[in-house]
Amino acid sequence: MSERGFTSYKLSDPIIRALESLGYEQPTEVQSKVIPHALENRDMAVKSHTGSGKTAAYGIPVCEMVDWEENRPQALILTPTRELADQVKQDIMNIGKYKRIKAIAIYGKQPFERQKDQLTYKNHVVVGTPGRVMDHIEKQTIDLEQVKILVIDEADEMLSMGFIEQVEKIIRELPKHRMTLLFSATLPKDVESLCHRYMKQPMDIEIETAGRTKSQIEHALYTVKDEHKLKLLRDVTTVENPDSCIIFCRTQVRVEVVFKELNKHGYSCDGIHGGMEQDNRNEVMNAFKRGEFRYLIATDVAARGIDIDNITHVFNYDLPLENESYVHRTGRTGRAGKTGKAISFATPNEEKFVISIEGYIGHEIPRKSAPSKEEAEQAQYAFEKKMKARPTPKTDKNSVMGNEIMKLYFNGGKKKKIRAVDFVGTIAKIEGVTADDIGIITIEDNASYVDILNGKGRLVLNTMRETTVKGKLLKVQPANKR
Repeated sequence: MSERGFTSYKLSDPIIRALESLGYEQPTEVQSKVIPHALENRDMAVKSHTGSGKTAAYGIPVCEMVDWEENRPQALILTPTRELADQVKQDIMNIGKYKRIKAIAIYGKQPFERQKDQLTYKNHVVVGTPGRVMDHIEKQTIDLEQVKILVIDEADEMLSMGFIEQVEKIIRELPKHRMTLLFSATLPKDVESLCHRYMKQPMDIEIETAGRTKSQIEHALYTVKDEHKLKLLRDVTTVENPDSCIIFCRTQVRVEVVFKELNKHGYSCDGIHGGMEQDNRNEVMNAFKRGEFRYLIATDVAARGIDIDNITHVFNYDLPLENESYVHRTGRTGRAGKTGKAISFATPNEEKFVISIEGYIGHEIPRKSAPSKEEAEQAQYAFEKKMKARPTPKTDKNSVMGNEIMKLYFNGGKKKKIRAVDFVGTIAKIEGVTADDIGIITIEDNASYVDILNGKGRLVLNTMRETTVKGKLLKVQPANKR
């Protein structure tokens, strides 16, 4: 942690205010090393472990540096997965809330035409996966001429997922006069050399990871035949009795098998994998973030960059075959200064992968014996008691922001010749409301959406039901459930 607070940086009042409302008190190490140089437009390649605060490290400078008046995108953030794109978009919107920064997430398995339409509106920041961003570039449905900041997040995953060629093509489509920031937990030479080709005298920043892996996360390994894994998983989870746990599997089929087994035995659980529809994936992930169930069974779609507080245990039901994947999976626990446990199952013929992982993380993984029948029986009562209890609901930074923001829907937009300035002029005249209480305004063809800040949403809602906008009385209602 840095002893310098965020107020010591050259940040505007709206950004400082948002950080305070999000509970950001002191910069993490990566934030303290990145933010001052990013605000000076320095290119950087940053290697930092998961859970270190990388998103805010680039999100804060991005929100500070974009010009609100400019309608076209000024920052492009590339992420390897759809879940991470959604999360980064939300983080950007939270940090830039009081500056009214508008961000959009674009990725596959979403209607292209809807994204094409959304890209015609005012967007300061575009967050996307390389494949879908490239689709929009090729179809000329995205305007990147004003992009002055490029962020490549989870760069090593871009390489392992085969995105690196697309990333290179996207870079060549961007203005040459820009700042480029690269972030990753690991930094293979291929990624490093690629980025240095497209960066101007980049700073290399590395946050030490080895000590953290050993001190904040307790590792354990069980050697077990594949056909005995389900029984071992039930016994170990009974003894460990996690508050909140992710169980990683190698394939979609394995996720389904483990989910059915645990569900049959009364576990509070759900599953997520790449074969699911995106809306279903989002629903499961958001429910887990809210603490509605304790056990998430997942493929590696949940291993990268997903920010979930207070994961007490991570299980590698299937040992990852790549060293980096072990780091990313286990990095879901032991975050933000907390401790956690990483428990792995390895079949007898996977010892070579265990040795490779140990060499990579710099220490041996302690071997453990399966719990005895007596140990499992003794732990059963406490396990069942916790499983029957309702999990404690978690609050995240999105809900904290949501408590004081109401998004209003109006049934009029561009076709009625209504502009954002018309809403600002009308709403700011309401007694007790100022322009500072008005957040992001989105004008579509037949609808408009206005964020009302500082808990004044109900006042504006009631008043606008009887107030005209540009001479028109519009239907108004809350746009989202809070």
